[in-house]
Amino acid sequence: MPRIVYSCSYNQWKLKNAIPCRTFVSILNLGTMTGISYNTPVIPLIFVLVMVCNVSMAQMDHDHMNMSQDSMKMDANSMQMSSSFSNNLPMSRDGSGTSWQPDASPSMMYMIMHGNTTFMFHGAFFIRYTWQDLGTINDRGGQKFDGPNWIMAKVSQKLGEKDLLSFSSMFSFDLLTEGGGGYPLLFQTGESYHNAPLVDKQHPHDLFAELAVNYTHSFSKDIDLNFYIGYPGEPAIGPSAFMHRLSAMNNPDAPLGHHWQDATHITFGVGTVGFRYRFMKVEGSIFTGREPDDIRYNFDPVKLDSYSYRLSVNPGTNFSVQFSQGFIKSPEALEPDINVVRTTASLIHTSRFCSNNFIASSLVWGMNHSSDGKDLQSILLESNLKLTPLAIYSRFEFVQKDASELNLVQFPANPVYNINALTLGLNRILFSLVKTDLSIGLQGTLNFPDKNLKEIYGNLPGAVEIYLRIAPSANL
Repeated sequence: MPRIVYSCSYNQWKLKNAIPCRTFVSILNLGTMTGISYNTPVIPLIFVLVMVCNVSMAQMDHDHMNMSQDSMKMDANSMQMSSSFSNNLPMSRDGSGTSWQPDASPSMMYMIMHGNTTFMFHGAFFIRYTWQDLGTINDRGGQKFDGPNWIMAKVSQKLGEKDLLSFSSMFSFDLLTEGGGGYPLLFQTGESYHNAPLVDKQHPHDLFAELAVNYTHSFSKDIDLNFYIGYPGEPAIGPSAFMHRLSAMNNPDAPLGHHWQDATHITFGVGTVGFRYRFMKVEGSIFTGREPDDIRYNFDPVKLDSYSYRLSVNPGTNFSVQFSQGFIKSPEALEPDINVVRTTASLIHTSRFCSNNFIASSLVWGMNHSSDGKDLQSILLESNLKLTPLAIYSRFEFVQKDASELNLVQFPANPVYNINALTLGLNRILFSLVKTDLSIGLQGTLNFPDKNLKEIYGNLPGAVEIYLRIAPSANL
């Protein structure tokens, strides 16, 4: 009979010197403790302090590893949970596509193991009410009941000690729950619907988001060579896509810099070759540059007219770093003559503490250099603190968008605008059943538009969302 396993894919570390949970609660109460006013950018300060604490915890983890290797071996189940891309790496390192995340990341999924075959399933479904442009300051927001969602399934087959074959799939029913025009999200841009650009809206994702196969040969425990083919798939650009990052798992919204950082996670036609040496990996991809069309249930043509490379480094169990660059031909259907060079860098950090809790943070930078000579940059800083059954999360974004991107045709000079957004959210697990959590959450966003956009968007347009979230439990 198949053996059903549900467990973290990473060792449950017993750190003798871990920072107590109350330290993190104190950090997140910083604004109240110091009496800082509501319009001061407190969240970036919180992020900095959290990251400092994370680094301290990582250092203690490193010291403890040096003192006692035996106390930190994986249990029997964890030892069997290897990566879908290497027999010599933990499953917890797998991000979206072939990207890496920290080894300390808990894998929130269902798993069935049968001999050398492993089946994995995970995803999330939101039932949400969102009100963008709270108070109706302008006519560019909107209200909606909707349900952002995605599911993912993987099958891995060990072909011996040195060879591994895996199949990855990802699906989204956004077309049914969001409609073809997507959901309202102030300052969001990217892709089109019925030959009109989607502005102040997040596009729905395709029904078939990934159908990919990977083969890996290990020359030794330190050296792997892998071949990945997807239709659709994810080329080697950027960090793990936002819906797969622990730091973003509770936020129903895509980042405003999504098309600056990780928007290529659904690409119709991808081929990637990766070479790993110990804790470093170099990858190169060839892929179709055009983003998915507005028919979300079909398969777009394969052109293989773009390419990318990525360097990933996991210097320890708690950190994952990447630098990547993609040379993308004609990504937007409404601007077919514009090519983009997308450059990204990211630092992701995850720490576990207090038995069943963790904190995950991501710092992501992305820049689009278009063939018309314009450079537009973005920065994202997000964090998710899990204090079971509560989760507290936040996101800060800075992104540059021009008048054309925002469909402001009244400005023919096409100026560039600086946009900032701060989001703070809280959710709580209501109950767990069959290793599945039902959570209720609330989040609010304050947008800080460029001064030249205030006549259009208002001085401080806000948004509020309330939701239920259904997702696999975390058994840390």
